Amino acid sequence: MKVLLCPLNDPGYLYPALAVGAELRRRSHTVHVLAGPRAAPTATEAGLETVAVEDATALSVSHWTVRGPEQYTEVARAVRQTRPDVLVTSVLCHGALVAAEAADLPVVVLGLAAHLWPYRSGTGAADAHDRTWRLTETLKHYGAVREAAGLAPRHDRFPDTPLLGAAFLLRGHPALEPPGAELPPAVRHVGPCWWEPEPTASDPLPESKPLAYVHLGRTFGGASLWPRLNAAFTAGTHWGVVELGRSGAPEAAPDADLIVGRRPWMGPLVDRADLVLTNATSAPVLAALLRGTPLLVAPNGSEQQVLAAGCLRAGVGRRLPEPGASAAALRAAVEETAHDPELRFRAREMAGLLAAGKSETHAADAVEGASR
Repeated sequence: MKVLLCPLNDPGYLYPALAVGAELRRRSHTVHVLAGPRAAPTATEAGLETVAVEDATALSVSHWTVRGPEQYTEVARAVRQTRPDVLVTSVLCHGALVAAEAADLPVVVLGLAAHLWPYRSGTGAADAHDRTWRLTETLKHYGAVREAAGLAPRHDRFPDTPLLGAAFLLRGHPALEPPGAELPPAVRHVGPCWWEPEPTASDPLPESKPLAYVHLGRTFGGASLWPRLNAAFTAGTHWGVVELGRSGAPEAAPDADLIVGRRPWMGPLVDRADLVLTNATSAPVLAALLRGTPLLVAPNGSEQQVLAAGCLRAGVGRRLPEPGASAAALRAAVEETAHDPELRFRAREMAGLLAAGKSETHAADAVEGASR
């Protein structure tokens, strides 16, 4: 079987695709990765061959709403070059979905850690309106790509059908969904599909106090975490090791016990941390849960709200006090999360569930099944 991986090239989307690609290659399939200049060395480190992207912004998640036609062009060109039997792409990579349809190829979609769109039935989720709105907005962008590609209109029974591909793989666990939620038939949980580059040498971390790993996400127009981080880690119980991720410039206060950087890996830092403080995007949440580390979540928009709610329901995290909370309350939230035995028990229980799921195996099975 020949497989073309065409994920978004940002780490949170690229790395899970590489995990699946490595498993498919282990099974003796031919695997190529559509990769821009920054992603290509990472794909090579994972042992996979690459196909170069001519437009480096086409596979950037920062441009997913406006670069869909360019995604389509890049993926269609790679399909002609590699002649795959099946495509594997990321949620929000609509150009790949349209290119697969145009070439009459099956496509498997790697989703996030929780389902973002409406359920088929089984739950009166409090965020049902937000899920419907999110699906409507996603379909608007998908439709624009399809129209630009000149494909005829679709007539699907369910509006989300074209976004799900032959299989849509969630990287979390059913415990992160609302009780009784019935997912669409094409959607299944496979688990984290975890892969990271080998860690490089970094500055030594202080040993005067224990560590909290902090991972920042987009604000979506909401409140920045920096004022609360500065308060929580000034004269507090922990050092905060901050990953800037896709966020903007750091705003650490001079007296705050914060170590700030951008790193292509997080696992070794989470291994050393008492807790993970995050806006609640998939990568840091899964990094914490794989290691049985409790979470302190501060969501803003989109995925963050959905996944944070799932973490609270599952009992693996608590919520950071809202903007305007006192410094004492913020410091207490860090300390109490680090030492809460119930949170840690639930997080370790989830770690066992995720490890037992053998996620790359199930994801590769789904790819093979889609090809057949």
